[in-house]
Amino acid sequence: MRPSFVLHDHRRPTHHLDLRLEEDGVLRSWALPRGLPGRAGDRRLAVAVPDHDLDHLAYEDDDKSVADTGWWEEHSRDERRLVLTLHGRGAPRRYALVRTSRDWLLLLTTQQP
Repeated sequence: MRPSFVLHDHRRPTHHLDLRLEEDGVLRSWALPRGLPGRAGDRRLAVAVPDHDLDHLAYEDDDKSVADTGWWEEHSRDERRLVLTLHGRGAPRRYALVRTSRDWLLLLTTQQP
């Protein structure tokens, strides 16, 4: 079975997106204050937040709605970088999550599927 992902449009406390990746029975989660990168090479801050339960894959409330959902594919990983493709409602997109000294960055890779 393929691991799922969800991208939440979160409107509080300020508008941002939440990226959640299914792994080891939980959703690993990052807040994206400026959303997803739009062009190859663009970088966006990704703030790691606590893991969420799998029931958040479809969770919505007054402040949070599902912006995209589907499955994700891992291409490579080490202690500082995860390269993955999100297979959602639109065309697949390949990203890299890169750990910095303080947070993470999410980059849209130049190599797309």
